[in-house]
Amino acid sequence: MINRLFPGKHLGMKMGLGLTLFAASLAVNANTLQSKAYHTGEPIPKTMQMTGFVEMQYARTVKDMSFTDLQGKEVKLSDYHGKLLMLNLWATWCPPCLKEIPALQQLKANNAGNQVEIVSLSIDQDPQNITAFLQEHDFKNFESLTDPTGKIEQIMPANVVPATYVFDGAGNLVGFMRGFLHWDDKGVQPYLDKLIAKYAGKTAENIVAN
Repeated sequence: MINRLFPGKHLGMKMGLGLTLFAASLAVNANTLQSKAYHTGEPIPKTMQMTGFVEMQYARTVKDMSFTDLQGKEVKLSDYHGKLLMLNLWATWCPPCLKEIPALQQLKANNAGNQVEIVSLSIDQDPQNITAFLQEHDFKNFESLTDPTGKIEQIMPANVVPATYVFDGAGNLVGFMRGFLHWDDKGVQPYLDKLIAKYAGKTAENIVAN
């Protein structure tokens, strides 16, 4: 993973620091992620590949936000309500992100028709770099939202990329992975299936807050 706060040491950063920074961000963003939606109950047993993923003990409410896709269309987080949302933060200057993109594209294709949306969000400050990047690496049919002004920082940290944040069907944050993950590993899909079964059907009406 790449940590923008430590440019000379990013390749050696460990997950523990990433989790510490995430916890610090929760404290800073007191008005956005401190509202507990519900207790998530017994955590899903992790496969070996998913050990770095954190399923949160309490789902957290997140305000709705809008971003722009590569065609200039506005897309809201709430557009994905009713499904499990995996929001993957990436950037063209991030080597680990380059490795994740093909695997995430394949995972998305494998789950077509399932109750999950795998959405990329570029934090590049100049979105024009994205098209050239995709052409250079021959990433066909790759779709991404853009966030050049860093709006995502209002609800969660974007100081580490790649990073993947997972939301339930009602738009509450339920888990995250800070750093690179082999999304094409055979242990990912069984775990994802359980996440979908547990969280995709959550709605504002069927959530009982604790």
